[in-house]
Amino acid sequence: MRALSLLVTRRPWLVLLLWALLALLSAYPALLAPRYLSANPGELQHAESTQVTTLLRERFGETDTNTALLVTRLHPPLTTPEGQAAYNRFVSGLEQVPGVTRVLRAGAQGAVPTVSPDGTLALTVAQIPLREGASQTLARVRAYAAAAQSSVLDVRVTGGQAIADDFTALAESDTKRSEFAALPLTALVLLGVFGALVATALPLVVGVLSITMALAGLYGLAQITEVSTFAQSVITMLGLGAGIDYALLMVNRFREELGRGGPGDRVDARAAAARTVQTAGRSVLFSGLTVAIAMAALILPPIAFVRSMGLGGVLAVLLTVLASVTALPALLALLGERVNSPRLLRLTWSQSGAASGAWTAFARRVTARPWLAVTLSTLCLVVLALPAVQMQTGYAGAWGLTPGVESRDALVDVRELGAGGLLSQFEVIFDLGEERYGPADRARFQRVVAELRALPGVQAVISPFLTPADLAGAPGGGGVDVLGTLSLLTRRSFSADRHLLRVTVVPDRSLRADQIDPFEAQLRQTLAASGFRFLLGGAPIGEREFSRAITDALPTAVLTVFAATFLLLTVAFRSLLVPLKSIVMNTLTVGAAYGVVTLVVQRGVLAGPLGIPRDVGVLDSSLPLILFAVLFGLSMDYEIFLLSRVQEEVLRGHTNDEAVVLAVGRTARIITSAALIMFIVFCAFIAGRVVANKSIGLGLAVAVALDATLVRLVLVPAFLKLAGRWNWWLPPGLARRLPEIRVEH
Repeated sequence: MRALSLLVTRRPWLVLLLWALLALLSAYPALLAPRYLSANPGELQHAESTQVTTLLRERFGETDTNTALLVTRLHPPLTTPEGQAAYNRFVSGLEQVPGVTRVLRAGAQGAVPTVSPDGTLALTVAQIPLREGASQTLARVRAYAAAAQSSVLDVRVTGGQAIADDFTALAESDTKRSEFAALPLTALVLLGVFGALVATALPLVVGVLSITMALAGLYGLAQITEVSTFAQSVITMLGLGAGIDYALLMVNRFREELGRGGPGDRVDARAAAARTVQTAGRSVLFSGLTVAIAMAALILPPIAFVRSMGLGGVLAVLLTVLASVTALPALLALLGERVNSPRLLRLTWSQSGAASGAWTAFARRVTARPWLAVTLSTLCLVVLALPAVQMQTGYAGAWGLTPGVESRDALVDVRELGAGGLLSQFEVIFDLGEERYGPADRARFQRVVAELRALPGVQAVISPFLTPADLAGAPGGGGVDVLGTLSLLTRRSFSADRHLLRVTVVPDRSLRADQIDPFEAQLRQTLAASGFRFLLGGAPIGEREFSRAITDALPTAVLTVFAATFLLLTVAFRSLLVPLKSIVMNTLTVGAAYGVVTLVVQRGVLAGPLGIPRDVGVLDSSLPLILFAVLFGLSMDYEIFLLSRVQEEVLRGHTNDEAVVLAVGRTARIITSAALIMFIVFCAFIAGRVVANKSIGLGLAVAVALDATLVRLVLVPAFLKLAGRWNWWLPPGLARRLPEIRVEH
């Protein structure tokens, strides 16, 4: 750190010129990045649902298995000649939309009800490409639906692709809105902390700079692999939150160094900036490394979609640290005393980095009764964490959007029709091996289809064996073309070589994530008894496989982060107890955040005031891993800020107890100010329209509030007091082998 501090403070103009050049080169790619993000989770290699999709494409010729569901409200109803004529014109126009390969009219879905009894509500299904061109085709369908609106016809579009595209668009707009909402409030907090405009502006510059460059990196990553739309949210949260926090710590330490001289003494600005890098810069470096390690946990699941969030987070944190220990000290070296101008607030504590008398007194009261402080604060965190025991995860689909979004509102109409199962279809592939389908297989095939139809919760089974319900038409629709339907069902039910058979099972409702497993279990039981070799796929199976892949990666990710953090903190603080204590206390904070999010999002407690729908029912499957990675890293920020100062005071010759009190007095105001800034940033995301983003914002806001108050200022000081000299104990053999990284004091 000494060499780095001398470099950035002796050649500040060169450092700033390099950063300005990088910022200019990053600006345009950063603006383009959101266009290349996706809400599509992708496919898992070798997963059963992926195998089914591949067979449907390669052996059945199904290239357009994606669908757009168009809900039409007709006035007059479909049962009247006028309504029928208006609907026919609408369907004819839809068939001409480029990219739409087939249109299934209302009433042509067999046993699935697609027309309301009074004929005012009708559901039309348009087949669109599965991958290439899916979003473009959907955009054309939506444009046509908007153009078709009239006093007779009202059209809304939903479906898997519509929901995914709405997620992408809303996540981007929510992130931008959160940035614009958080920055002014953050500036007010910084102004309250520093009392000067220049000092207030510096953390904001670091935050914006790191976000811009990280988004440019995200743009580059998107050219190689699919990048999650949530990666932008992660970068914004970390760039604004951690970037401003690190800069806040650095600027505060610089002002403290400037104030070390006596009245009338002038402290050299470059020496003060160098000293800041050697002390606060060391804390920022180790803190950033722990956050990066935690974010790297997102790289472990075998899903490109999730890995992109981890890579984006690591990139954002490393750039934030780099800017904080290079660009910021260079600016400080040039500014000197001007960092305190123009002074808008004349509060004593805002003019220097002096210790807070109030927080010092508070620390003495906490350490006077350490057992009481440890017991009560731990009990509080455990109670908050208890609801997490019943946490359920999965893909919420359209219910993961707030009311008022077209794809969600249209799905409510689909559910009212009783056709919600069209979004939760299960695809079954029977493999006859080397045998071709023949008369001997017909009876067995027909029997298993009948058994599937008889299962509870099954609305329809699409197969070559028609039932009277399959032949029923819509009210006023004139029935179904039997020969055309048979021809279509034959083509979709048999592979070209007749070695594979296919049926589609449609549930009687759109299955929520927590309803998929029992439905899947009864399907597998029936299929296993059929004697056929089979594969089970479809959207619900893909969703569960995706969720399990993330859930299965969580233990490995947690243990990896624990191990890496333990090693890093052992080297940083030359202690075994401090790293163990840090891991346990951070885990308590993460658990409390899990519990609150489960209580609000899954159970609906206080969901209304926070704008979260009460019918979500599950947490997004990626949420536990994302929350763990971000929370564990950010919680370690405050831990390192506090412990670095405790260690510094110990090395200056203070006793352990006095060092704890002095460290709290010196850092509490910065920790609480930094936490307030992060709290504002995270709360801004709660106001969005994507429930996953709202959940992340809620969990992070709760965790930061708890961590910076109850944990860092009560639990940690009390524990350090109880541990005494054991805080800094290290076995002699290990002490000789570890590199010695001393705090400059």
